[in-house]
Formats: sequence, C-alpha cells, structure tokens
Amino acid sequence: MTAPTLPGLAPAAPTPVAPRPGSRAARMALPRSVDVLKEIAAEYGVCVRPLAMRRTDLDTGLTEVIDLPCGATREDKCAPCAKKNRRLRQAQIREGWHRDDEPLPPPKPATEEQKALILLRGHLEFSRDEASRACQWDQVADLDEAISEVEEAITAEGLRGRVAPPHSTGDEDQGDEDNGRRRKRSTKRRQDAPDLPRRKVERRTVGKTYTAPDGSTYRPSMWLTLTLDSYGPVRPDGTPVNPDRYDYRRAAWDAVHFPRLLDRFWQNLRRCEGWNVQYAGCVEPQRRLAPHAHFAIRGTVPRDILRTVAAATYHQVWWPSVDVQQYTADRPPVWDEDASAWVDPDTRQPLTTWAEALDAIDEDPDAEPVHVVRFGAQVDARGVMPGTEDAERTIRYVTKYITKHTGDCHKITSGRQRAHLDRLWQELRVTPCTDRCANWLLYGVQPKKAHAKLRPGRCKGRVHQRDTLGIGGRRILISRDWSGKTLTDHKHDVRAWVRALLGVTVGLDGVDDQGATVEPVRHAWELARPDDPDVPAMAHRLLRSISERARWRSDLLAAKDRAAQPPSSTSPHGTTHDTGEGLQ
Repeated sequence: MTAPTLPGLAPAAPTPVAPRPGSRAARMALPRSVDVLKEIAAEYGVCVRPLAMRRTDLDTGLTEVIDLPCGATREDKCAPCAKKNRRLRQAQIREGWHRDDEPLPPPKPATEEQKALILLRGHLEFSRDEASRACQWDQVADLDEAISEVEEAITAEGLRGRVAPPHSTGDEDQGDEDNGRRRKRSTKRRQDAPDLPRRKVERRTVGKTYTAPDGSTYRPSMWLTLTLDSYGPVRPDGTPVNPDRYDYRRAAWDAVHFPRLLDRFWQNLRRCEGWNVQYAGCVEPQRRLAPHAHFAIRGTVPRDILRTVAAATYHQVWWPSVDVQQYTADRPPVWDEDASAWVDPDTRQPLTTWAEALDAIDEDPDAEPVHVVRFGAQVDARGVMPGTEDAERTIRYVTKYITKHTGDCHKITSGRQRAHLDRLWQELRVTPCTDRCANWLLYGVQPKKAHAKLRPGRCKGRVHQRDTLGIGGRRILISRDWSGKTLTDHKHDVRAWVRALLGVTVGLDGVDDQGATVEPVRHAWELARPDDPDVPAMAHRLLRSISERARWRSDLLAAKDRAAQPPSSTSPHGTTHDTGEGLQ
C-alpha cells in the first residue's frame, strides 16, 4: 500500500536533462546554418530571393550576373524588401503631410516652337475637315499621316498630353460592345441621405495657418479613421454574438465595394470644403474582419464636417438582382458551343445576357439598386501637430499592416474566429465582384463578354480569396498631389542622400546626381536561369550580398560620424589641428 502524499509535499517536476552529446536530440537542438544565413540577411536588409539578371556590355562584351531585389511588399515573401517598401511609404507620408507649400509647381509657359507646332496641327485639322467634306479620302489618309508626324514632334518638343483625340474609322468601331449608348443613372441624391453644400474648389492643397495670441503661427494636420456599418453585435475578439443573425451578405458586398465608397467620400469632402483636400492612408481589416481606412489629411477639416460628409456619402450598385441563387458550383449552367452562350442544364434555354438584365433595370421605373454601401456612425478624427512624437507614432500606425496579407493582420487563435472567417469567405466566394465575374452565372445572368472558360463559384478575382477578405484593390491610397512624387522618386531621393553623405556623385549605373549619364554605356539585360553555369548558388550570392551590405553600413555610419563632428578643433595654444576622422 502506497502512503498518501501530504498536501504541499508533492514531488517537484523533474529537472530537464540535457541531451547526450552526439545524440539525435543534441544535433536537432543546434541552429541550422541556412536559417542563420537568412536571419543575418534580413538583419542587413539583403533580399532573400533576389532575381539573377545577366548584364552584357555591348561595347566590350563583358558579361556579369547581378542580383536585383525582388521588390516584394509582403513579409511572407521577402521580409527585407517588404520593410524597405514600408520605410519608403512612411517617408512619402511624412514628406507630404505637413507641407506649407504646393508640392507641384505650375506648368512652364509654352515656347514659340511649341506654339508653332500647335498652330500647324490646327491647319492640318482644318485641311482634313475640308477633304472629308469633299469625300477626298486619299487626301484624308495623307493628312492623317501628317497629323501623326506632327503629334510625334509635339511630344518630342516637350508638351505632355494629347492635343486632340484620334480620328476613329468605321473599321475600328466594329466588334466593340462598349460603343453603344451610354447608360445614364439619375444623379439625384437619395431621400434617406442628407444634402451637402457644394462650393467651388480652389486650386490649393495646403490647409490654413493659425496664429496664436503670442504671435506664433502653426499649421496642424489631421488623422482620420473611417469604418463600415455594423452587421450585428460582436464579442471583444471580433466574432458575432449570434452567427445566424449576422449579416454576412451585406458584409461581403460592403467589402467588395469599399474602395468606391472611399472615392465618393473624398469627392464629397472636396466639394463641401472648397479646396483640394489631400490624403494618404491604408485600408486594413478590423478585428471583426470588416475593412476600415486610416488617413493622414494635410490641413484641418472641422470634425462636424467630416461626420456629416461620412453620413451623407453612399455608393449605389446598379447590378441585376442577386436575391435568388438559381445554380450552385456543383450544378452550374453549361456552355453551348452552337449558341455561344451559357444555357440552363435542363431546359437548354440561354441565360439572360448582361445587356438584357441592365435593360430591364432601366425600363423599370421603380427599380432600386441591388446594394448601397454606407459608412458607419464611428468616425474618429483628431489633430496632429508637425514634428511631434504623435505624428511619427501615427505614421507608424497607418503603415502597421501594409507588409502583411489582409487575412494575416489579426491572428486566428480560436475555433470561433476560424468559423467566423470561414463563413465570411464562403459568402465572398459567391458574391459578384465585377460585371465580368463568373459568379453571375449562379444567379441566372451571363456576365459581360461571357466565354466558355468561366467557372461559376471559382472566380479568380482577388476579392474571392481567403487571404484578402474582400479587399482586392490597392491597400495604400495616396492622393495625386500629396508629395508631388512617386515611389520611384522617393527611392531616388534616398540614393541621392546616401551619395551626398558619402561624397559620391556617380552611382553604379553611371548616372550622376542630376540624372545625366556620365559615360554612354550600352547594356543588354536578360533573366538568368538558376541552373545556368555562370549563376552562383543562392547561398554564395547571399553571403556576397551580406558582406557588401555590411561594408556599405560601416561606410555610412562613418560618414554620419564625420558629418556630426566639427571639421577641426582648436588647441589651447590657438593652433588648429585636423581631427583625423575618415583617414583609417
């Protein structure tokens, strides 16, 4: 008989014993050299999946293999490239947020040569019109050729844009289904939406400057968050309290058309405020998996105006009805080769075409949109002062999830969250995304430009994927006049800053800081295959890139130290001595 253990005197947990040296457990506990190599590459910002490009000098015939970064924007593909893209986005937001001047200068005045080319283009247009009236088609063809040459000269002279649209012919219009009558919808606002004042928009993108009682001036900006409406009560983890009453259908449609709702909001806000409001932000999912958007706004807008515009903004979807799903992915319509149309599998009757479905909506005076997207009542807006820690923290918050897939922004830690994600994804799979979506076949309607390769319920659109949660478009939304630069321009600014700090005026591409080519070098580029004999192994390329990046980092840090210290120091006797920095 075993004596009972007294309370508090239970045997302690066994102490873990180290595996025997040389055993399999001891070998498996050692870190893998490949994983350490990738970890060091990520630490130094080296792309872990570079593209091997073969560059051939056409003058000398010298061939070398150069690794180019993959440029991925997701951490699951390449963390160093994704982090580099995130830093560029942060620099772009930072540069355009608190500007006190217009980012784009006005166009330069036209030169006399440019005006002469435009005048010549006008003479040719006049001559073509006379030849067309006289049915002199041979002259019309010659004049069209002359017009093309003049337009090329106009572009070469430095004018941007097209002077006039090209002249279309009868042959070019044949077979184009989009050249029919344009469908017009009423622009009258809905009765359930409040009216908004409309002002003439000024040609300015900066906000107001405020003056304090002490005479100091400041120009604050704003941070704004827009969310969608509620689809049912949810728990703190984002899952619905009652999944059977949660409106997954409306949640799926709102997610698909959320980008158009954002476009309407900025259009209404600019018309209501009377100036060209600029924004930069990101779209990401909430914990309940519904999309919402964070924006940095240049200048200030009254919070009452923001709430009023959000409440009055909506987007109507004028598509055929989807109340009844007539077919399923297991029993879909079939393609009829003779009729070149999708037909019912039982009756062999063709389904309603897209044009016929829209005609039925136009002919119905009581027709209603199939869906209306609106914002929710929660509109978070607050002011942010430039140069503060709050501004930097807000920029980091806006770009927090841009390196992750939409479905990876919030970790799934319970079966209830996984079931909520599955229910939303199943609804997104049968939700039409565009007028050419294959899911229209499930509702008895042939999509626009239907063909035999469509698979209803298996559309390849991004909104139907599990990783996107209905957010299939761009997640980074930046207005055109935000910083006056593209992402490529910001990359060039970073290179120019590094070259200026190191005292280098010409880069590896033979281009100086002003963008002029120092030596005319002709190169031919081609993608090298991994099994080519002149392409080293991936591990060798990563080791070489890590060493190169480590030397670059050392040189950059040394240059920063030299720039931070004074160029010389004076001794107590008044003699000036060089500090000796940078001589090693």
